[in-house]
Amino acid sequence: MPEEQIKEAEEMQETPVTAATDGDDPAALKQQLELERAKSAEYLDSWRRAAADLSNYRKRAEKETGELAKFANSALIARLLPVLDDFDRAFVTVPDGLRELTWVDGVMLIARKMRAILEAEGLKPIEALGKPFDPNFHEAVIHEETDKSEEGLVTGELQKGYLLNDRVLRPTMVKVAKKKS
Repeated sequence: MPEEQIKEAEEMQETPVTAATDGDDPAALKQQLELERAKSAEYLDSWRRAAADLSNYRKRAEKETGELAKFANSALIARLLPVLDDFDRAFVTVPDGLRELTWVDGVMLIARKMRAILEAEGLKPIEALGKPFDPNFHEAVIHEETDKSEEGLVTGELQKGYLLNDRVLRPTMVKVAKKKS
Protein backbone atom coordinates (compact mmCIF):
# COMPACT_ATOMS: atom_id res chain seq x y z
CA MET A 1 0.00 0.00 0.00
CA PRO A 2 1.23 3.51 -0.68
CA GLU A 3 2.16 5.61 2.35
CA GLU A 4 -0.83 7.95 1.87
CA GLN A 5 -3.27 5.07 2.18
CA ILE A 6 -1.53 3.78 5.31
CA LYS A 7 -1.74 7.25 6.92
CA GLU A 8 -5.44 7.52 6.01
CA ALA A 9 -6.12 4.12 7.53
CA GLU A 10 -4.32 5.13 10.74
CA GLU A 11 -6.30 8.37 10.93
CA MET A 12 -9.53 6.42 10.46
CA GLN A 13 -8.65 4.17 13.38
CA GLU A 14 -7.93 7.18 15.60
CA THR A 15 -11.22 8.92 14.73
CA PRO A 16 -13.96 7.58 17.00
CA VAL A 17 -17.27 6.75 15.38
CA THR A 18 -20.12 8.24 17.37
CA ALA A 19 -22.85 5.83 18.27
CA ALA A 20 -26.29 6.72 17.08
CA THR A 21 -28.90 7.35 19.73
CA ASP A 22 -32.61 7.74 19.44
CA GLY A 23 -32.34 11.50 19.71
CA ASP A 24 -29.86 12.01 16.83
CA ASP A 25 -30.89 13.91 13.74
CA PRO A 26 -31.76 11.50 10.86
CA ALA A 27 -30.30 13.93 8.29
CA ALA A 28 -26.99 14.00 10.14
CA LEU A 29 -26.99 10.22 10.34
CA LYS A 30 -27.65 9.95 6.60
CA GLN A 31 -24.84 12.42 5.94
CA GLN A 32 -22.48 10.42 8.15
CA LEU A 33 -23.60 7.18 6.44
CA GLU A 34 -22.88 8.67 3.00
CA LEU A 35 -19.48 9.86 4.20
CA GLU A 36 -18.64 6.38 5.47
CA ARG A 37 -19.86 4.82 2.19
CA ALA A 38 -17.64 7.19 0.22
CA LYS A 39 -14.66 6.26 2.39
CA SER A 40 -15.52 2.58 1.98
CA ALA A 41 -15.69 2.94 -1.81
CA GLU A 42 -12.37 4.80 -1.81
CA TYR A 43 -10.71 2.08 0.28
CA LEU A 44 -12.16 -0.62 -1.96
CA ASP A 45 -10.85 1.17 -5.03
CA SER A 46 -7.41 1.55 -3.42
CA TRP A 47 -7.41 -2.14 -2.51
CA ARG A 48 -8.32 -3.10 -6.09
CA ARG A 49 -5.50 -0.94 -7.45
CA ALA A 50 -3.03 -2.50 -5.01
CA ALA A 51 -4.22 -6.00 -6.00
CA ALA A 52 -3.83 -5.11 -9.70
CA ASP A 53 -0.34 -3.71 -9.04
CA LEU A 54 0.62 -6.92 -7.26
CA SER A 55 -0.74 -9.02 -10.11
CA ASN A 56 1.17 -6.95 -12.68
CA TYR A 57 4.35 -7.23 -10.59
CA ARG A 58 4.01 -11.02 -10.45
CA LYS A 59 3.49 -11.24 -14.22
CA ARG A 60 6.49 -8.99 -14.86
CA ALA A 61 8.67 -10.99 -12.45
CA GLU A 62 7.65 -14.28 -14.14
CA LYS A 63 8.44 -12.82 -17.56
CA GLU A 64 11.85 -11.56 -16.40
CA THR A 65 12.63 -14.94 -14.83
CA GLY A 66 11.69 -16.67 -18.07
CA GLU A 67 13.89 -14.31 -20.09
CA LEU A 68 16.78 -14.84 -17.68
CA ALA A 69 16.47 -18.61 -17.99
CA LYS A 70 16.25 -18.33 -21.78
CA PHE A 71 19.49 -16.39 -22.06
CA ALA A 72 21.43 -17.72 -19.07
CA ASN A 73 23.66 -19.86 -21.30
CA SER A 74 24.38 -17.10 -23.81
CA ALA A 75 27.90 -16.39 -22.49
CA LEU A 76 28.87 -20.06 -22.68
CA ILE A 77 27.36 -20.48 -26.15
CA ALA A 78 29.16 -17.33 -27.36
CA ARG A 79 32.45 -18.83 -26.15
CA LEU A 80 31.72 -22.04 -28.12
CA LEU A 81 31.11 -20.22 -31.43
CA PRO A 82 34.84 -20.07 -32.32
CA VAL A 83 34.91 -23.88 -31.98
CA LEU A 84 32.10 -24.12 -34.55
CA ASP A 85 34.07 -21.76 -36.80
CA ASP A 86 37.15 -23.96 -36.45
CA PHE A 87 35.17 -27.07 -37.38
CA ASP A 88 33.81 -25.30 -40.48
CA ARG A 89 37.28 -24.16 -41.56
CA ALA A 90 38.72 -27.63 -40.93
CA PHE A 91 36.05 -29.38 -43.03
CA VAL A 92 36.64 -27.01 -45.94
CA THR A 93 40.33 -27.89 -46.02
CA VAL A 94 40.02 -31.69 -45.70
CA PRO A 95 41.33 -33.23 -48.95
CA ASP A 96 38.87 -35.43 -50.87
CA GLY A 97 41.02 -38.50 -50.37
CA LEU A 98 40.81 -38.19 -46.59
CA ARG A 99 37.06 -37.59 -46.35
CA GLU A 100 36.39 -41.32 -46.47
CA LEU A 101 38.52 -42.10 -43.40
CA THR A 102 36.56 -43.10 -40.30
CA TRP A 103 38.30 -40.67 -37.98
CA VAL A 104 37.32 -37.76 -40.27
CA ASP A 105 33.72 -39.04 -40.17
CA GLY A 106 34.01 -39.18 -36.39
CA VAL A 107 35.13 -35.57 -36.17
CA MET A 108 32.29 -34.53 -38.49
CA LEU A 109 29.85 -36.43 -36.28
CA ILE A 110 31.16 -34.61 -33.20
CA ALA A 111 30.64 -31.28 -34.96
CA ARG A 112 27.07 -32.26 -35.97
CA LYS A 113 26.25 -33.31 -32.38
CA MET A 114 27.61 -30.04 -31.03
CA ARG A 115 25.52 -28.07 -33.53
CA ALA A 116 22.42 -30.11 -32.63
CA ILE A 117 22.90 -29.41 -28.92
CA LEU A 118 23.38 -25.69 -29.54
CA GLU A 119 20.34 -25.58 -31.84
CA ALA A 120 18.28 -27.27 -29.12
CA GLU A 121 19.31 -24.37 -26.85
CA GLY A 122 17.95 -21.89 -29.43
CA LEU A 123 21.03 -21.13 -31.56
CA LYS A 124 20.36 -20.45 -35.26
CA PRO A 125 22.74 -19.23 -37.97
CA ILE A 126 21.98 -15.88 -39.57
CA GLU A 127 21.39 -16.19 -43.31
CA ALA A 128 23.30 -13.41 -45.06
CA LEU A 129 24.58 -14.38 -48.51
CA GLY A 130 22.58 -12.73 -51.30
CA LYS A 131 20.38 -10.77 -48.90
CA PRO A 132 20.27 -6.99 -48.40
CA PHE A 133 22.70 -5.68 -45.81
CA ASP A 134 20.97 -5.22 -42.45
CA PRO A 135 23.04 -3.58 -39.67
CA ASN A 136 20.89 -5.36 -37.08
CA PHE A 137 22.22 -8.75 -38.23
CA HIS A 138 25.34 -8.01 -40.29
CA GLU A 139 28.65 -6.28 -39.71
CA ALA A 140 30.08 -4.85 -42.93
CA VAL A 141 33.80 -5.52 -43.02
CA ILE A 142 34.47 -5.03 -46.74
CA HIS A 143 32.71 -2.96 -49.41
CA GLU A 144 33.39 -4.53 -52.81
CA GLU A 145 32.94 -2.52 -56.00
CA THR A 146 31.13 -4.71 -58.51
CA ASP A 147 28.72 -4.71 -61.45
CA LYS A 148 27.51 -8.25 -60.76
CA SER A 149 25.33 -7.46 -57.72
CA GLU A 150 22.99 -4.70 -56.64
CA GLU A 151 24.38 -2.16 -54.25
CA GLY A 152 23.80 -3.09 -50.63
CA LEU A 153 23.58 -6.86 -51.18
CA VAL A 154 25.76 -9.20 -49.17
CA THR A 155 28.20 -10.84 -51.59
CA GLY A 156 30.37 -12.73 -49.14
CA GLU A 157 30.29 -14.12 -45.64
CA LEU A 158 33.56 -13.83 -43.72
CA GLN A 159 32.34 -15.12 -40.36
CA LYS A 160 28.98 -16.74 -39.66
CA GLY A 161 26.65 -14.91 -37.30
CA TYR A 162 24.17 -16.49 -34.92
CA LEU A 163 20.85 -15.76 -33.25
CA LEU A 164 20.07 -17.11 -29.80
CA ASN A 165 16.30 -17.28 -29.27
CA ASP A 166 15.78 -14.57 -31.91
CA ARG A 167 18.38 -12.21 -30.41
CA VAL A 168 21.66 -11.55 -32.17
CA LEU A 169 24.41 -13.35 -30.31
CA ARG A 170 27.06 -12.53 -32.91
CA PRO A 171 26.47 -10.56 -36.13
CA THR A 172 27.60 -12.03 -39.44
CA MET A 173 30.78 -10.40 -40.77
CA VAL A 174 30.03 -9.71 -44.43
CA LYS A 175 31.29 -8.29 -47.69
CA VAL A 176 28.79 -5.82 -49.19
CA ALA A 177 28.39 -4.91 -52.89
CA LYS A 178 29.04 -1.32 -53.93
CA LYS A 179 28.49 0.17 -57.40
CA LYS A 180 31.63 0.87 -59.38
CA SER A 181 32.33 4.55 -59.66
